[in-house]
Amino acid sequence: MPHARAALLTAGALLLTACSATDASDTADTPKAAVTLKNCGHTVRVDSPPKRAVSLNQGTTEIMLSLGLADRMVGTATWTDPVLKGLEKANAKVTRLADNAPSYERVLETEPDFVAASFVSTLGKGGVATREQFEKLGVPTYVSPSDCAGKDNSGDGDGARKQALGIDAIYGEVRDLAAVFGVEDRGEKLIASLKQRMAKATSGLDASDVTLLYWFANSDSPYMAGCCGAPGIITRALGAKNVFDDTHEEWPQINWETVADRDPDVLVIGDLTRKSQTAESAAKKIAFLESDPVTRNMDAVRHKRYVLLSGQAMNPTVRTVEGVEKVAAALREFGLAK
Repeated sequence: MPHARAALLTAGALLLTACSATDASDTADTPKAAVTLKNCGHTVRVDSPPKRAVSLNQGTTEIMLSLGLADRMVGTATWTDPVLKGLEKANAKVTRLADNAPSYERVLETEPDFVAASFVSTLGKGGVATREQFEKLGVPTYVSPSDCAGKDNSGDGDGARKQALGIDAIYGEVRDLAAVFGVEDRGEKLIASLKQRMAKATSGLDASDVTLLYWFANSDSPYMAGCCGAPGIITRALGAKNVFDDTHEEWPQINWETVADRDPDVLVIGDLTRKSQTAESAAKKIAFLESDPVTRNMDAVRHKRYVLLSGQAMNPTVRTVEGVEKVAAALREFGLAK
């Protein structure tokens, strides 16, 4: 599965770094009221701001770090990319429990008082543990709303979207986590910076005649983006068209003959550092595209119209904004955007 998904533009990194700084206004040692959230079909009650939080996916980890919460975290897991630029020092303070999914026992060893994940599957059957297992121990859990709102996760794959995901779901996650930790002001500052970057990246852009294809991983049976997940946010923000917007599956596996037949103008390629699938890095993906007899004559391949994104930018995370920035900049560079 492609779940766990180069570098952020310098200006964007500076904005996120600024948002991760500690604000005097929200560090006073004053009591915080309990927070209750409706989250992916669960009621989550946090009686006081967590002091021993664990994040089981890189997406939630980077939000917490961007909110300046490294000192309240005791573990992270499931990484596809280097940490977001500007957060390296904060991330170094937090124990990495595993590069991929840790065992339930490993998580419990940290004595967590809050556990967060980016995907329903991480805290579901077959994942690290179910939400109920943690909650029976008095440990509240949280799942990114972007992975459950308007989405059916009941199948064997990465789920299917009943409705298109919007960027507001990502902002909502930032707001939720900021509320849980009692740092609401930091959350609003982070959201404001993300909105500003979105507006700047898309200002005056018209890509209505451009077709895109998003390839996350695997050269044997490639995972391509359907209409309505994080790549859909990028595509709609640019006014472009995803050549596979006729499927609501999150990451359907599509054969290369069908890909070549759709012949997109631009290939948006996941540049991953994990090693769980074939052709994880962008270099290996491009080498495949330029040598395979089915793909080497595609228009985007012949003209080398590639946009490289981190895995996290292709998932619903704060880095989806990075995806908008990088694809928008590439379309302008290719002379495809008006």
